[in-house]
Amino acid sequence: MSNTQIMKAAFLGCGRVAEHYLHILSTEKIEDLKIVAVCDLNNEKSNSMARRLSCQGFTDVNLMIQSHDLDVIFVLTPSGNHFEHAKLILSNGINVVCEKPVTMIPENALELQKIATDKGLFCTTVFQNRLNPAMLAAKNAMNLGRLKTIVSANVRLQWCRYQDYYEDGWHGTWAMDGGVINQQAIHHIDALRWLCGPVHSVCATSANRINKLEAEDTLTAILKFESGALATIEATTAARPEDFEASLSIIGEAGKIQIGGIALNKIEQWRFIEYTDFDLSTQECCSTEVPNGYGLSHTQFLRNLVDSFQHNLEPEVTIQSALPTLELVHALYASVETGGWVSLEDRPRSSKLGIKLS
Repeated sequence: MSNTQIMKAAFLGCGRVAEHYLHILSTEKIEDLKIVAVCDLNNEKSNSMARRLSCQGFTDVNLMIQSHDLDVIFVLTPSGNHFEHAKLILSNGINVVCEKPVTMIPENALELQKIATDKGLFCTTVFQNRLNPAMLAAKNAMNLGRLKTIVSANVRLQWCRYQDYYEDGWHGTWAMDGGVINQQAIHHIDALRWLCGPVHSVCATSANRINKLEAEDTLTAILKFESGALATIEATTAARPEDFEASLSIIGEAGKIQIGGIALNKIEQWRFIEYTDFDLSTQECCSTEVPNGYGLSHTQFLRNLVDSFQHNLEPEVTIQSALPTLELVHALYASVETGGWVSLEDRPRSSKLGIKLS
């Protein structure tokens, strides 16, 4: 495969996430990526996005697939539709990029992986914060064992979502979205698991403190890792009047790492008993300013994606890499539903998340 091959792509879904991608493509130079079509059930959204990207707009995904020779489709639809949309696309021989979560139910994610493997395709999901300089510095430190024995960790997400956010017909519903853990905090619990390793068991509780939605606006949890380390999660969309904090801290016998900012984009504490020359400049050189909670790393994700495509390599965040986060989300909800500790080795499942009632 030539390393100058253009990756012909399409958007399925022209909502808020598609607008973020449009902003990137309008302000950053992404070599060898061309959006040739977009699709949304809302004809006005589809036409608007198509006009701004100078491509063709559709309201029928099957017609879009038939009309273009596509290399990849970005699934940017509501979370509860990810599985059926990704399955349709893969079945038509086209690669998939699926915004988080890749599916609502772990078994569906595994089914997508099998289809992709059987057809020689990729199905990747987006946890862009893993590519933040602050996160990469923390990952490197963890891989090197800089903190030695991990004692405890903590995720704090104090964000503001007003009631109108949940009035679009899918946000906050069990079938299509879930609550703060599966929608907002999933990036942060992915970062927690990515840095600290496999989780052994969890105990969680949730509530609707301010907002009215099927799922939760607030959840707290205790986690025990397979390493023996402990962690807590505090997540809410009921903070008022604005987003206050989104942080991840890890304490070990040899120091502390804390990453904050609105998108895990700043190193707030980088303290070790034994310092290296690199440590003196880490906070400054690995912290970035970002305009919103999406952060800036979708740009690097797209560049990495094109490079993987051109060199016939699997993208960095595979389903296998993302699946433990989806399993952890279900464990947290299963703990809430059963009222006690659940073990990850039992593969606990929520009785509500992703369940579409006929």
